[in-house]
Parts: sequence; structure tokens; C-alpha cells
Amino acid sequence: MEKPRLCTATMKFVSVPKHIEHFSKFSPSPLSMKQFLDFGSINACEKTSFVFLRQELPVRLSNIMKEINLLPDKLLTTQPVKMVQSWYIQSLIEILEFLDKNPDDYKVLGEFVDALVTIRNRHNDVVPTMAQGIIEYKETFPHDAVTNQNIQYFLDRFYMSRISIRMLINQHTLIFDGSANPVHPNTIGSIDPLCQVGDVVQDAFHSAKMLCDQYYLCSPDLILQEMNKKNLPISIVYVPSHLYHMLFELFKNAMRATIETHENSNNLPPIQVMVSLGGEDMSIKVSDKGGGVPFRRIENLFSYMYSTAPAPQMGEHTRPPLAGFGYGLPISRLYAKYFQGDLQLYSMEGHGTDAVIYLKALSTDSIERLPVYNKTALKNYKVSQEADDWCIPSKEPLDLSNYKVAK
Repeated sequence: MEKPRLCTATMKFVSVPKHIEHFSKFSPSPLSMKQFLDFGSINACEKTSFVFLRQELPVRLSNIMKEINLLPDKLLTTQPVKMVQSWYIQSLIEILEFLDKNPDDYKVLGEFVDALVTIRNRHNDVVPTMAQGIIEYKETFPHDAVTNQNIQYFLDRFYMSRISIRMLINQHTLIFDGSANPVHPNTIGSIDPLCQVGDVVQDAFHSAKMLCDQYYLCSPDLILQEMNKKNLPISIVYVPSHLYHMLFELFKNAMRATIETHENSNNLPPIQVMVSLGGEDMSIKVSDKGGGVPFRRIENLFSYMYSTAPAPQMGEHTRPPLAGFGYGLPISRLYAKYFQGDLQLYSMEGHGTDAVIYLKALSTDSIERLPVYNKTALKNYKVSQEADDWCIPSKEPLDLSNYKVAK
């Protein structure tokens, strides 16, 4: 009797673990901002990009998919996480279909662009969906052994991988879809070789201000200063949408803190922004007088497991909130770190907070920071319950009168 044949789709699905195993053995190839720029403006060859991406995207997808599989079974069985996994599997399958296709065929190149757009759209809701999965897991298994550090480690790498994959997809689709960007005609894909930092600051501020006015019927003003040797507006090679994302988040937080701290005052202190360009760094400092936060809580603000605002309900289509899952700051820091920068907070409780975005001044130094699946990564998924090697203040004896002093 002849064995029943598997349909093509089922065969592809069954072979996915084998492909993940194969491609995860390779490390992703980080690109510099200059490489992105040179490729898009000087050597814009769709065939070369196609050949690179059909290998590189499976490598990046497979590296992070190996790490998803290391998550606790109880987390993997939540419906949102299963959904995210299915999106990644489907996207990997769709890219693998191009491995043996002819790069000289213009029809194939057109189909690849269409496939990338489909993949990008499929992954639009990855961040809130994964966030919902984490919430369900913590609510269902509050005493599970997995630590916040394990989750933090994974999500930092998972979301950084997502940023990098979307960057590759955006560059290819924006450059080779055959139409220029009418709003930003000088951009190379999503990169602006002359990104006017002050303009992005103003755009992000006014968007946050509109949101703030809707909620509180008032908002603080902006004072913007740009500092460089030439006394000209500061520009760098950067992705404006990434910078906008970071600044918008910082302005939302600064406005909310300012208004809630000065709710009984007639005059709101302004939010001050200083942009400074040096030989190595381009720095943006956002300063507010919103009362600050205690020092011990600073690191909590970058934790995916912590938010000062109540979590929104999935599926709510009301006005966008000034706060949500608590992912704004940690993901903004990932955007800064993606091209070797950083985002840090310096707060003075009782006064206010300075948030500083550090970016590389030179496009040659702005190189992708990418997670790699290896033995070192594997260790970070093992639950550690070892004793702390520092005394914990709350466990120290408060009454020393009963203790004899050793002679």
C-alpha cells in the first residue's frame, strides 16, 4: 500500500527545524551605516541585495528562533507567543522559497519585494503580542522559577533582532520598489544622509504635545539648543524614524511627569533639549522638572516587567495612551544601541530627570549590534537561583544590642 504523500506546505513546515538548525550555525553579518548608504546610493544593485538577503534573513531569523525555543514551556504555550512563533516560521518558509531562484530573473526580484512587504506587515504587531504573552505567563504562573533577568535578556535580544530584520527589509523594499519617497526625497531607503536632528526633535515634541493636550488639556513648552563648533544646525547620517521613536517616548514621559508634578501650578516648567555634536558622539539631552524618580527605580524603568502605568487591554482602539506596556524606554534604548549608541537616565528625586541619547557621530562607527545564538547565549537561559554574594540590607539585623562584640 502506497504511503500518503504530504502536501507541499506540510513538507515545508516539517523541514523548518532542519533549516533553523542549519542557518543558526552562521553568525549574522552586521552592516555599518556607511555600508547601507554606499550600497543604496552608489552600488544600488537589486540582484546583489537579493542574493545577500535570501541568505542573511534566514540567518537572523534562525538565530533568534533558536532562542525563542529556549523559553520556558509554560511561556511557549501561551496563545500570543505561539502566534509570534507561527509568524516567524511562516516568514522563514517564504524566504527559503527564493534560495534556488534565479537572481537574473526580474520577475523573481519583483516577487521577492512583494514577499518582504508581506513579511514586514505580518510582523507589525510582534511587540504588543509578545508583551501580552509575557503578561499572561506572569499572571498564570506568578511563582515560576524563571527570573526577570532571563526574560529581560531574551526580550532585549528578540526585539533587537526584530529591529535589524526590519531595517534590512525596509532598505530593500524602499530602494527597489521603483518609487521615491515624496516626503523625504533625499533618503536612501530609511536612512537620511543629512538627518537634521533639530527637525526630528521638533516633530517628536509636537506629536507628544498633541497627545498631552488631548489628555491633560495643557502641555509644557520646548526650549531647544544645538551646540557645535560651526554654529549650524546639527545633522548626522541616521534613520529619522528610529530617532523620532526615542525622542517621542522621552517627551511623553517628561510631559506626563511635569504635569503630574505641577498639577496645581499655573506655569509648567519647559522641557529643555540640548543637542551636541563632537568628534565621536552626537548627544541629545532631554531635561524635565517632573520630580524625578528614586535612584533604586532607575533600572526598573528599562525593565519589560515593570511599568508605572496600568497595562492597556489588547484590542482597545481608543485614543493612544501616554503610557502602555512599559516597553517604551527599553525598546527606545535598543534603537539607540542598534547602531552602537545608548540611552541613559540621570534622575534627581524631588527635582527632575535628564535623559541622554548617545549616537555615533560618524557613519563608519555606526555598525549594527546583533544578537548571536551560541553557548554563551545558552547559559543566560538557565535559571539561576544561587545565593547573592552581597548582603541584602533588609536581611541585616536591626537590633545589635544582643550581639556580643568579638575580642
